[in-house]
Amino acid sequence: LARFGWTYEFAVPPGPRCVIIVYPHTSNWDFVWGILVLWASGWPLNWVGKHSLFVGPFNWLFRRWGGIPVNRKSAEGFIDNLAATMRAQPQMLLVIAPEGTRKWADRWKSGFYRLALAAKVPIGLAYIDYATRKAGIESYMTPSGHEQQDMAHIAEVYRHRRGFDQSKAAPIQLRPPSGGNN
Repeated sequence: LARFGWTYEFAVPPGPRCVIIVYPHTSNWDFVWGILVLWASGWPLNWVGKHSLFVGPFNWLFRRWGGIPVNRKSAEGFIDNLAATMRAQPQMLLVIAPEGTRKWADRWKSGFYRLALAAKVPIGLAYIDYATRKAGIESYMTPSGHEQQDMAHIAEVYRHRRGFDQSKAAPIQLRPPSGGNN
């Protein structure tokens, strides 16, 4: 990271399990910087990615690096199953990009929030900021179940963070559940 002019910071998790969201997610480069930050942390992190990434030799490699594939078109039960897995594990730090895409979206997917509530774990607020060339986890919050209040807090934390292509950064508000577990 230093060789490429990046720095990082890590607020220590408040417990052995949490959902860590990364915002903004606007470029394929986010994965590269994210993996480097993951390795720099030295923490045993898992991350959720679209199932189409997990093909051929990448399947083994990405799973080895902590990847958990999700088929976003048939994600029914994914959040409930993941919450049960988190509750059963003595330690699980799970990274999710709440936008769910590198393209512009009108809102965030709600899965990370519902997962944190269901698993009764805090949410880590991580970022990859191209304006400052800094990445990491800024802070943690315990979701209250008051969605608008929690999202206002999250929006304030991310207010100054800039993605590679900021025009693709989704507004920080949740998409209503769509029947599936997104």
